[in-house]
Amino acid sequence: MPPVNLSTQVVQMLAGALLLISFAMLAERRSRRLLILLIWQGVVLVASTVIVAASAGLTHLYFSAALTLLLKVCVLPLVLFRLMRKLGIERDNEPLVNVPTLMLVGLGLVIFAFGLAQPASALATTVLRKTLGIAIAVILLSFLMILARRKAFTQVIGFLSLENGLFFAATTTTYGMPMVVELGMALDLLVAVFIFGIFFFHIREQFDSLDLDQLESLKED
Repeated sequence: MPPVNLSTQVVQMLAGALLLISFAMLAERRSRRLLILLIWQGVVLVASTVIVAASAGLTHLYFSAALTLLLKVCVLPLVLFRLMRKLGIERDNEPLVNVPTLMLVGLGLVIFAFGLAQPASALATTVLRKTLGIAIAVILLSFLMILARRKAFTQVIGFLSLENGLFFAATTTTYGMPMVVELGMALDLLVAVFIFGIFFFHIREQFDSLDLDQLESLKED
């Protein structure tokens, strides 16, 4: 097993911060604070990618970090903040279950994620293989946030958080994906957010709300 150096310890600390942010997002009800937490996730991703790039000597990861900074810390949050102001969304409705129950379910998912990642981590060759369990936990917590929320806007934030978990897993356990793939994913993500924005406005015009419970009325037509 390779020795654990300072850069590895820092990345593992950033992985723990990413997990804590995911739990904070799971408990948060205000859309504005959720967006701020999403920005902090992006900042953690940028920092971890730069450290991995420096420690492994991989130049293409610096481009990944720059793309993450531009897209996930600047562009997408700005677009979502503007959508939030135009739609008048400041506070999400109560989740489908109460917050303590969500925290307990989230804790169970974290334990499951570490158990799921253990066989793959044992076969990994990178020093940062221990972060795989945290990356899977972030993905599962994002799924839980999507399922537990009523508002479409909040579910989109959960979708972006899920993508952050996938990106963190790729950069820390496999040292990233080919640049062509990352550029394609970034473009798809940007287009998806704009499509979601149009979708939000259509829901608001038809139902005067972004609560997905309102869509139940379509079943009666």
